[in-house]
Amino acid sequence: MVATHTTEAAEVPDAAGPRAGHPGPRGLSPQARGMAALIVTVAIWAGFALSARALGASTLRPADAALLRFGVPLLVLLPALWRRRHRIAAVRPGPALKIVCGAGVPFFLAAMHGGALTSAAFVGSIVPGMVPLFVAAIMAARGKGVPRGTQTVGLALIAAGVAALVWRYVVPVDADVLQGAGTLLVASGLWALYTVGLRDVDLDPIGSIGLLCLPSFAVIALLVLTGVLPTGLAQAAGSDIALFLVVQGLGVGLCAGLLYAFAIRSLGAERSSVVGSLSPVAVVLLAVPVLGERPTVAVLVGVPLITVGVVLANRRPRARTTAGAAATAAAPGATARPVPAVSAPRTEVP
Repeated sequence: MVATHTTEAAEVPDAAGPRAGHPGPRGLSPQARGMAALIVTVAIWAGFALSARALGASTLRPADAALLRFGVPLLVLLPALWRRRHRIAAVRPGPALKIVCGAGVPFFLAAMHGGALTSAAFVGSIVPGMVPLFVAAIMAARGKGVPRGTQTVGLALIAAGVAALVWRYVVPVDADVLQGAGTLLVASGLWALYTVGLRDVDLDPIGSIGLLCLPSFAVIALLVLTGVLPTGLAQAAGSDIALFLVVQGLGVGLCAGLLYAFAIRSLGAERSSVVGSLSPVAVVLLAVPVLGERPTVAVLVGVPLITVGVVLANRRPRARTTAGAAATAAAPGATARPVPAVSAPRTEVP
């Protein structure tokens, strides 16, 4: 799962490119190509949730999956990352730490452990679903505004959906599922930290991937080499290695971030976030044939509530602009970004 840092200017196609609604050189309009990229991205996000659940039954250990997740993008993007090395090194320590902790090794291990104790539906719903609520809390604590209007309704629906997912495991108590759900909440909170950190850096999608994957791969490799985390990569089945290489390394680590950035550029952030919010539904549907999971009543109630909540939480309330909203904030040489009116922050769906 990769959320990418995009500027407002990135939502508008290049003037030299095809005009909105007009077919490109291969007969597809920019909107059609953007929608295709978004559909593939949603499938990749669903694959992350499914792989988190499937890891417990594979011959790989969590550390092995993490090595593939963070190592493959580095290998594929090495030349491009080398050209961006100065911009990556110039990122301030605070935002860099938010990104590395929020979507790096702590997030990955929490998501994998939570998935092993619950179900794919829990991973696909709780991790991305709670992000808007956590981000809203972080931004409010920083004095950057509070949710308004439909955003407040959306956050309430998200909380209600998560409660609907876990209520049946409270009485009688199922300690494993509750522990797994709690761990997934931690993972979601970390992803929210990552989302906030991305807004504080001026990197393109490839640079953001490098900033995340380089220190994360170094940390997980050090933990494996020192024996802190066990590894079974040498004895793992080739099919398991290939599966996680494609889903985690190429899919989540590389393609999701680049395709989602392309989708935002072609469709706009709001349309992309609305379609992207369907990833929990895709997880539930795919988990039936792939993992043999059967959706419970709690899942059938909780997942739609979370999905609708994410859609509403990502809507920008219409507000009158103020003199301060006309100002711009950007680092030297960066693309200037308009300062929006006070509202809950928009979040990318992991």
